[in-house]
Amino acid sequence: MPTTVAELYPIESYYDTVPRASATVETIGPFTLFVSTADFPFYARPAAGAIDTDTAIRPADVVAVRTRQRELGLPEAFEWVDELRPGLVDTVRATGMAVYRLPLMVHRVDTGSAPAPPDVRVRMLTADDPDLPSVQTAIGLGFTTPGTSVGAVGDRERSAAEATLPDVHRRTRERIARGDVALAGAFTDRGAVGGGSHSPRDDVSEITGVATLPAYRRRGIGAAVTARLTADAYRRGVGTCFLSAGSPAIGRIYARAGFRRIGTACVAGAPA
Repeated sequence: MPTTVAELYPIESYYDTVPRASATVETIGPFTLFVSTADFPFYARPAAGAIDTDTAIRPADVVAVRTRQRELGLPEAFEWVDELRPGLVDTVRATGMAVYRLPLMVHRVDTGSAPAPPDVRVRMLTADDPDLPSVQTAIGLGFTTPGTSVGAVGDRERSAAEATLPDVHRRTRERIARGDVALAGAFTDRGAVGGGSHSPRDDVSEITGVATLPAYRRRGIGAAVTARLTADAYRRGVGTCFLSAGSPAIGRIYARAGFRRIGTACVAGAPA
């Protein structure tokens, strides 16, 4: 078995494990549907114990899951690792869904600290950190303006929005206290300008939610946040640190923090 494929199996197990802490689980044919009980929706995945049985997954199986998702008022969403489910892309597309293929990357190279700009500080947050709402708001604004281009959204918009989701911030504090998630923030003297998180489970952790306020992009902040999260994951005993890049351009940012592509993460959703 090629080394890169062998590395995908712990990641596949991780993908099946993490949602279970914040979801109820339904088995629908060859799929596992995660019904979120948290602030964010989940998806359906091929059952973790059925790797390499893609010939048994038919368009009708996909339709059955989508029907159940609509019944529950959930997004019609699927995720899987392409190299472990050859042929599933065509099966899912046959039902009318859009499939996006994202670079799946694992940390391989120590590139040092990937320092932030001189006026930016990156640090990990504790569960009671007063800056947590500001960091989460900066991340959210980064994702509402996708891409890597510099934009107008910055400190003013963050300050106006950071008090609008107190329940989300409270639940994030609880997750940090339990050790389910670790959150990093990037700051200037005017407040949070970005951040990201990782979620360790045993010896694997995924880096997610790395974003920068559009006004502060193209300065190396995303790479610095990623490097800080990776260092924190290793400090916690993680052996495999991975992520999915939203695009090849974003993948190049992660490459500056020592990540290399080993596979393809597939994300499918209804075209609407």
